[in-house]
Amino acid sequence: MMRAWRLALVLAVCGAALVTAMVVRGDAGAAPAVAVVFLALAVMHSPLVFPRSVGAAEAQRRSAADGRPVVYWRSGCAYCLRLRTRLGRTARRAHWVDIWRDPAGAAAVRAVNDGNETVPTVFLAGRPHTNPDPAWLRDRLRSGA
Repeated sequence: MMRAWRLALVLAVCGAALVTAMVVRGDAGAAPAVAVVFLALAVMHSPLVFPRSVGAAEAQRRSAADGRPVVYWRSGCAYCLRLRTRLGRTARRAHWVDIWRDPAGAAAVRAVNDGNETVPTVFLAGRPHTNPDPAWLRDRLRSGA
């Protein structure tokens, strides 16, 4: 679980250290802007911006019942962040699995990516799609796939 928050924590600590150094040097005017930038980066790279993750088994069960895609992701992944932000509100229509929290999810991703944990990997109608175009997935989510 801590692994999913590691990058966000590093960004927050580095930002705090930089802001502290700026204040000590007497450059307190720019410190709030730097703090906001580092805080925004920490939030963007945390699990907070992603829909709530479920386990791989539960996501597959739900997907079989409602036909929605399963998105395997991990925090700190720029491609996952790109996919999530470009999906907007439609992202909540998919089932999200954090492979750093769910070993079965990581195994499912490795099984279709030559042993690599390449994310985002999306399963739609039982077919894997590694790092799909966000517009393509958004269209599938809007059409109720």
